[in-house]
Amino acid sequence: MAKRSKFVKPATRSVATAEVVANKRISPSFIRITIAGDELSTITPMGADQWFRIFIPQAGHGEIPQSRHGELRLPSAASALWYAQYLRIPKDVRPILRAYTVRAYRAAGAGLFGETPEIDIDFAFHGDIGPASAWAENAASGDKVGVLDEGLIYNPGPDATWQLLVGDESALPAILGILDSAPTDLRAEVFIEIPHVDDKQEHPELAGVNVHWLVRENPQAKPGTLALETVRAAELPTGPSYTFVGGEQALTTGLRRHLVNDRNFAKQDISFTGFWRVGHAAN
Repeated sequence: MAKRSKFVKPATRSVATAEVVANKRISPSFIRITIAGDELSTITPMGADQWFRIFIPQAGHGEIPQSRHGELRLPSAASALWYAQYLRIPKDVRPILRAYTVRAYRAAGAGLFGETPEIDIDFAFHGDIGPASAWAENAASGDKVGVLDEGLIYNPGPDATWQLLVGDESALPAILGILDSAPTDLRAEVFIEIPHVDDKQEHPELAGVNVHWLVRENPQAKPGTLALETVRAAELPTGPSYTFVGGEQALTTGLRRHLVNDRNFAKQDISFTGFWRVGHAAN
């Protein structure tokens, strides 16, 4: 039997340019940026946790983004050469590079803000500790960005009878994207840690899916700790499973270690992604 691939990559891809068409604070901890442009038609919607690399202009003089008064420098290659090209861009104009999830994709003609394709991106706002959060807070219509599709990390095997989905606020868009794309007979235990009760978002009500919203009431608590402790203490289903966990690095590595060492989960059936690390500007 052929080994299942770790990720699901897009069939084709290119570095697409787009511009901001909307900026909305949707909850205390989330900013939704909508980008649009003809080149987004090169991205094939894959659902689930489809993620991409976003190229954001550096802040210019007086904190005005370069995109409002200059060219956004982007690599031209989408193959393995793209990163080498990115590093060759002079540091003073090299765009900020981060990874985000497609919260929603609307094809040309189905958009909310025009006739070109649109992508919604939910930014977990951690104040001004990271350049992406700072950019999202101040992004204005017309600001340019670049996008490079990366496909899916979520890739359950056919033998899984239930799933475990866990994350902090940085993984909320990915987990909700997975639920939005899920079959109606999905069995899953879902644990999402959020900073504020009003950060809860609507999701499909599936009979076999239990969504546990974990509100981090102590603002000084390390993100991911509550989710990790809750899952460690939880009574989980038995049988072949698949786990998707994303968020602060200590959560992802700590939960994987617990599942493998304490619950005998198979390593190959766990997808884990450290989206950020406390003390480092990841957003």
